[in-house]
Amino acid sequence: MRHFIIVVLLQLFIITEGSAQGCCSGGNGSPIAGGFSQGVLREKQIELAGNYKYSNSNKFFVEDRDTLPLFDALSSKYMYFRAGYGITNKLTLEVSLGYYLDKRLVELKERNADDVFSSGFGDLLIFPRYDIYYKSSASKKTEITIGLGYKIPIGSHTDSSLVYTNPTTGKEYYLISPPTVQPSNGSQDILLYLFGLRAYPTMKLNFFANALFIKKGFNSLGQKFGDYTSVGLFASKTFFRKLGITTQLKAEWIGKLESARNVDQVINYNLDPRSTGSKKIFFIPQLSYTFNQFTLYGLTDIPLYQYVRGTQVGSELSITLGLSYRFSRFCSDPEQKD
Repeated sequence: MRHFIIVVLLQLFIITEGSAQGCCSGGNGSPIAGGFSQGVLREKQIELAGNYKYSNSNKFFVEDRDTLPLFDALSSKYMYFRAGYGITNKLTLEVSLGYYLDKRLVELKERNADDVFSSGFGDLLIFPRYDIYYKSSASKKTEITIGLGYKIPIGSHTDSSLVYTNPTTGKEYYLISPPTVQPSNGSQDILLYLFGLRAYPTMKLNFFANALFIKKGFNSLGQKFGDYTSVGLFASKTFFRKLGITTQLKAEWIGKLESARNVDQVINYNLDPRSTGSKKIFFIPQLSYTFNQFTLYGLTDIPLYQYVRGTQVGSELSITLGLSYRFSRFCSDPEQKD
């Protein structure tokens, strides 16, 4: 992974090599929320970041009502890495990649069955963002950024698990594991992104919002997982020049699974499209601490409302810890954008 990020950044340096005049001037707001850079970087500024996310749930719902569990728990341990580069003061290119240390479905004890699990790389995301509006004064700053991303599946979406061993012949029988434990969904997706910021530097107070839409494609199994839409509203305040507190209210919508023609998801993959898709609202508090050019942060997703189609496992526990590092390659300017 280290070599991969270095190669990407070297390519960016080659593309943008030239006059470094003005590389430390200007610069727009780029708050960090959940490890995701919201706006753009300064020209020739670099950001390297990574986070670890742990999720676990054993709550099941029929629509918005609790129901009996279909399995004991669903959990994941996920590492996320990203590298961003400010090509100009308005255009930032970001590349990111995720890796699952463990993605696991824990079966009910009474079934006497083994857990279903996997690990490996997930998806590669190429995500340029462009500032379409920026205005700044001593007392306030306004920014609007748009983004268009492309997701490429790197990990497998066809991992299989052992379901039966013939006691006489010893022959083993495997079935494709559920999508919930696959490292990737296997589709190439398009991301549309909008970000707006209103900052008050003298008060160290920021208000910002973002919207994300992911248009899903079909994978090789004839599955098209539901399109994803989210809207987030944020407020952040800096104390003692180093400690940041951010609160977020996020709403998300996930569409239902679609199947290619003549593909029966129930027969082929034991997957019921009627139990896919959801609507949820989360409250997400975040703490961050900035020292030199590093920012250490932690956050948790707290579900406030969940509505699922059919019967599904819901959201419960999600904790993220991350670290980001920003620096300028061609000039020394320690000023932080946030």
